[in-house]
Amino acid sequence: MTELVEAVDEVLLGIGDGVTRVQRKQYVAYQRLRNFACVCPPQHTKLLVYLKADPKEVDLVPGFTRDVTGLGHHGTGDLEVQLRTERDLDRARDVFRASYAAA
Repeated sequence: MTELVEAVDEVLLGIGDGVTRVQRKQYVAYQRLRNFACVCPPQHTKLLVYLKADPKEVDLVPGFTRDVTGLGHHGTGDLEVQLRTERDLDRARDVFRASYAAA
């Protein structure tokens, strides 16, 4: 999971100009002008990333993406992405870009 966290960090920091990482108590925020992604500490089998992308504009895939509008969670955004492998990270790149564009 440590390698996956490092890979996500590298992808989010390299997604565009002016991206900064801010360590919070419960998560790590990635921001441009505002937060566009929040990465929670890894669990045993998955890494949760919350994004500013609109869940209604994304094809939700059970076990991969989830609409968390109105649910309590740490971080910013209404779209939850569950990453388990590097392949999941490759699938999530487009959603990361959409979130970056929305910020």
